[in-house]
Amino acid sequence: MLSTGALRAHLLAARLAGPVATSRETSLRSYRLFAARDPRVMLGLAPERVWGEGELLRLMAERCGVSADPAQVSGPDAIDPERTVAALDAFAERLALVAERRAPVLLGTGHPHRLLGFYAGLADALSAAGCPVLTPAQGRCVDITTRFGVRTYSLDYVRGVALVREPGGRPTGGETGAHTHSPLPVRLALQDAAERLGVLPELVIGDHGWVCGAGQLGIEAIGPADTDDPALFVGEAEGRVSVVVPVDDGVRAPFYRPLTRYVLNRARLSP
Repeated sequence: MLSTGALRAHLLAARLAGPVATSRETSLRSYRLFAARDPRVMLGLAPERVWGEGELLRLMAERCGVSADPAQVSGPDAIDPERTVAALDAFAERLALVAERRAPVLLGTGHPHRLLGFYAGLADALSAAGCPVLTPAQGRCVDITTRFGVRTYSLDYVRGVALVREPGGRPTGGETGAHTHSPLPVRLALQDAAERLGVLPELVIGDHGWVCGAGQLGIEAIGPADTDDPALFVGEAEGRVSVVVPVDDGVRAPFYRPLTRYVLNRARLSP
């Protein structure tokens, strides 16, 4: 079993927490855009109240551990590993509860190149515990606005984890899907789950638009978020997202494996 101390050391060594690769400039830009309600950073969330840049910075300092000093405008941003560990403990509690009820779950990622393995390990464990791991709308197309214009993607599943693929054929082997912040894939999946399967997930596990899009529709959602993803933390503060784990979401995929082991051990779902 991975101890809390060993997890904390890994978070710092892998730069999942502590000084992270996400720059202060990138984070502050996201806060400015969110305050202006720019859809590129809202991730499908419609906040209940106005969030100014100063309030967002204070929220991110409280939930993530970034500096609350508005005069700090450059350099690497930072995540407090203690906040990451506490959030992973809360994340594990939600997994344990859904596993105890053998409730249906939906997992999806906009970061397949980095986080697919993290979610796939959770999907395997939840399925083994008797939770139906839903795969609605597989193969369906969704139009997503990108910086290159509107592009059509297809929804697919790898080891029970949803992702979107680029047009032009399905990759094989270890290849994964496209990076996206859009909430449209989870909306499509939830609509198909309700209409065709006649069941909705009790819990959505994911990132970006998968979490905010589900939470906005009233489905419980949990997942990781970086310092430049204020939407998830606002969703948590307003009660539409259950748990957000502050962590760099862009490091190498193998570095997330200890996080999977840790939460499964805490949730008593380890093989």
